[in-house]
Amino acid sequence: MNLPLTITINTLMVAILVMIAFWLPQLNVYTEKYNPYECGFDPMGSARLPFSMKFFLVAITFLLFDLEIALLLPLPWAIQTSNLKLTLTTALALISILTAGLAYEWFQKGLEWEE
Repeated sequence: MNLPLTITINTLMVAILVMIAFWLPQLNVYTEKYNPYECGFDPMGSARLPFSMKFFLVAITFLLFDLEIALLLPLPWAIQTSNLKLTLTTALALISILTAGLAYEWFQKGLEWEE
């Protein structure tokens, strides 16, 4: 099976599943499902606490740098390839882009928790 056929089949399957998910919404909506459960008692307060946007920004930054580590971990084995210049250039470009992003977020005060 060739690559274009595989990509086409996967795209069609995803499109069909998305259409099914939108066309067949859950019809049995019970209001009790949306209330918090506290051992049979009435809830003391709201169970849905708002999150700070700073939390999400720090979490996304963590995920980006976690991804960077995952991409750079195989670098010692990649150095053994015959095309060393391309490998090191790609790794340096990845590190440079992420460093520029970190500097931008630092200057925009995205890393400071308190405002």
